Amino acid sequence: KARLAESGPINAPDFEVLVNGEKIHPPRLSGHRIPFLEGTQFGLVHGEIVILPNSAASTSNLGIECKVRQVTIRRELFGMESWGRDVTRIRGEVHADFLPITSDRSGFITDSEEYKAFSEAMSRVMREVKSVLGQLSNKRENRITSRAVREALERIQKSLLAHPDLSPFGPIPVSNGQPAIGEGGVVTPTKGGHIESIAEKQKPVRKSGQKRRGKPKADLLTPNAVVRRVKIGSTGVICCLDHFGPEGTESFSEGNIIYINRDHPLYKAESNKRDAHILNLARLITQEICLMKNLRNSRKAFRQQSILLRDAFRD
Repeated sequence: KARLAESGPINAPDFEVLVNGEKIHPPRLSGHRIPFLEGTQFGLVHGEIVILPNSAASTSNLGIECKVRQVTIRRELFGMESWGRDVTRIRGEVHADFLPITSDRSGFITDSEEYKAFSEAMSRVMREVKSVLGQLSNKRENRITSRAVREALERIQKSLLAHPDLSPFGPIPVSNGQPAIGEGGVVTPTKGGHIESIAEKQKPVRKSGQKRRGKPKADLLTPNAVVRRVKIGSTGVICCLDHFGPEGTESFSEGNIIYINRDHPLYKAESNKRDAHILNLARLITQEICLMKNLRNSRKAFRQQSILLRDAFRD
């Protein structure tokens, strides 16, 4: 049936193919659809490309069906040989009724002007397909990265609440142990085991005419950057994961904004496994946090990083 669906014009009007009384329908593919219409001096090149989900990728029947008058002549890859695994996700069909075919109807006359114009049109189509495929892959990667950085920040926040003296983001709210409505705080025990009462500090009064300090914003290099913010102390930290090139630094900070390089070879190697990805993100974030606190004493900063990581991943 699959062979009959390819060799016959089953999509043509007023035409049907029946096998034992059962009508043959063209295969229906699910995925991201990219219809296209290109013009040449010999006629139109039109069709539809389907990007299959990863779960439906297959090595069988690779390529795009090239049809002349609704009949499949052959499948072509159109340069997808160098796409790696992504080629298994690309299916579709292209119609070009002006193409000259060989006498055995198994191929095209590739040195003809018609086929050259057809190839140029399909090159433009495949560039668009590759761009869309990259965007879809980035969305999936961003979802995974966003979940990993969220868990890493939650663990670091828990560790900083246990060690408020290691936080460079201002004082962490402290509780006097009494139940109340408001922001959560750390309970500070005394030597005798009793809760030490701490007077509430008055909020600084902003003078009239004084401008409100704006929130820091991360500078994004690409539209695929992943940005997460967590409130720690009076300000908090913004974590921005972006592409800075394989030769760029692994991580750096500006103010309370931490940038992590997603192109770094070590980051790419660790991002393949979820647990290793979270641990690597926590390592980089705590590294920058501790350097903010002790910029002149790197040994002390890394000692504090070890404490934060220990308590962040303590069950």
